[in-house]
Amino acid sequence: MLLENPTKQAAVTTADKVFEQLQHAIVEGDMAAGSKISEPELAKRYEISRSTLREALNRLEKCHLIERKANVGSRVVDCTIEGLLELYITREALEGMACRQAALNMTEAEIEHMQAMLAQHADEKALQDGVAYYQEQGDVDFHYKVILGSHNQQLINLICGQLYHLVRMYRCQFGMHSPRATRAFREHSNIIQAISDRDGELAELLMRRHIAASRKNIEAKIAQQNGSEKQLTK
Repeated sequence: MLLENPTKQAAVTTADKVFEQLQHAIVEGDMAAGSKISEPELAKRYEISRSTLREALNRLEKCHLIERKANVGSRVVDCTIEGLLELYITREALEGMACRQAALNMTEAEIEHMQAMLAQHADEKALQDGVAYYQEQGDVDFHYKVILGSHNQQLINLICGQLYHLVRMYRCQFGMHSPRATRAFREHSNIIQAISDRDGELAELLMRRHIAASRKNIEAKIAQQNGSEKQLTK
């Protein structure tokens, strides 16, 4: 299943299709983080011209999924701990703002759809067991729907156009299992309630706390791993 680009219409050109296929391959790890990109190889694989491929690569670069350097070439971005934490700090600010806007602008039908979506999430076995709360991309992703519900095109472009797929790449890279699974779901429920109440200030606060809690959980895991490594070297 191809990842959606929420800022664009359905793929219509060859470059659109190749962009989506490469995007999917990078996010899902089929093209490994940090791996070198061979333009001749990709052009041959997809049976396209180099100019069409470069158009797709330019878009991937804007999404921060690849890096291109003169006289060096293109590489899939590395997934670093530092990059992950910076991404979460950025998400906290931007998605908090989007959540406030959603409380003001989301339609009643959109809110009802999100409430129904959360009810479906509640039936997932991994969540009921408290081991994981992983959402597929697009219309079944809580954060994606909140961002679109902001009806603020600038925020949608910034978050969905540039950060959304990078976030999913990191999730795939570092795994979905989390001790916060059940708590994260409750936080989602509280956020949609604040949106339903049209309380923008509370909605923003809850979203910022939600993302900050995930970041702190990651920091705790890193500290634990570093502590284990130090013990092994003694």
